[in-house]
Amino acid sequence: MPEVSESSVKNNVASLKNLKGFDGNNPPDPKLIDSCVHCGFCLSTCPSYRVLGKEMDSPRGRIYLMDAINEGEIALNTATVQHFDSCLGCLACVSTCPSGVQYDKLISATRHQVERNYPRTLPDKLVRQLIFTLFPNPDLLRLFLFPLFVYQKLGFPKLFRATGLLKKVSPRLAAMESILPEITLKSFQDNLPDVIRAQGEKRYRVGVILGCVQRLFFSPVNEATVRVLTANGCEVVIPKSQGCCAALPEHQGQTEQAKALARQMIDSFADTNVDFVIINAAGCGHTLKEYGHILADDPEYAEKAKAFAAKVKDAQEFLATVGLTAKLSPLTDKPLNLVYQDACHLLHGQKISVQPRQVLRQIPGVKLREPLDAALCCGSAGVYNMLQPEVAEELGQQKVQNLLNTGADLITSANPGCTLQITKHLQLQGKAISVLHPMELLDYSIRGVKLEI
Repeated sequence: MPEVSESSVKNNVASLKNLKGFDGNNPPDPKLIDSCVHCGFCLSTCPSYRVLGKEMDSPRGRIYLMDAINEGEIALNTATVQHFDSCLGCLACVSTCPSGVQYDKLISATRHQVERNYPRTLPDKLVRQLIFTLFPNPDLLRLFLFPLFVYQKLGFPKLFRATGLLKKVSPRLAAMESILPEITLKSFQDNLPDVIRAQGEKRYRVGVILGCVQRLFFSPVNEATVRVLTANGCEVVIPKSQGCCAALPEHQGQTEQAKALARQMIDSFADTNVDFVIINAAGCGHTLKEYGHILADDPEYAEKAKAFAAKVKDAQEFLATVGLTAKLSPLTDKPLNLVYQDACHLLHGQKISVQPRQVLRQIPGVKLREPLDAALCCGSAGVYNMLQPEVAEELGQQKVQNLLNTGADLITSANPGCTLQITKHLQLQGKAISVLHPMELLDYSIRGVKLEI
């Protein structure tokens, strides 16, 4: 991979205006920046670099920019922020880097700096305000379900997508609308009780986090998760005071909102006496395990955050560790060719890859297929496909094509954002292949439900 000299990079940004840089509140750590040896191994695994083809849209290029801003050589302005915004935060570079560069900490620190110190345009502010007001607030989001239900039943999605009207008005709003899942009557229900008893001998007492998008648009996944856990000897606790896990605001540098949501989540589980806290959404799980870092400067919550994060387990990680005790039945009358889609914040963020495959292979008749470029992001990346729709579109097309090329009968994904993104691009390609959560497949297998493939 060709090397890029520091001088050539600085020449490329020499024309930047001398505006405000980072503030003194946790800027990107120079020691972490200096650990990058500019080898270029990250380039081939970086989705934004693969699509955009620009050095500044790679981890190595962004680290150069962070260093130059730290040194006061260039400014934090539109020309630099666009390259930070183009990062999906998929963390593939962290998995690939032979030098162990902690790019995840660098880009996280930078995003919080950007949101504090860079004045965004009014349209950008309005879209971001809509996203960070609506999506991390399941109670507020629930109010929009009925108008969205009517919108879908009256056939407006077909009209807007066929004519491209919404895309002409706002590509970002069109991107939001394009991934909207089907609203069903189940979306309006919230039937899970506070405590669900274990079936048979009780092995563990676990808490379950419902999520925001997951709770409203993928409620069957939460119900399946609870049934799988109770069938395998877990008493399940679901505190009603829980809210958003803080993943969306944290990933986009919304510092105070992320901290407030993290504190609320910790408080909601404070007196539950659970052995573990289970989460079935990859992006949420990664953030929950980062609470110790998010609240490190909070004297009241720093230790509580570390203790809470230590209890957090992805549902698949947990089941692979403690073992399945419930009997599993075949999902189809013939062998089921299944492809598992690695969500970035499971694979790269939590280093969870083997466990989901171990669990799925225990279902009789399942044959797992592996796609090309399995570690490449699908383009969802939290709210990235709403904020950077052009790059997300190309990545979504690539991901779906690679999944289809396996010849699998069914796709399984452990993250709601990935599921929405993949489903959208399957529909665009006219492919009627279902995307189900691994917990749904385990639930069907335990209950003896056969799939129609």
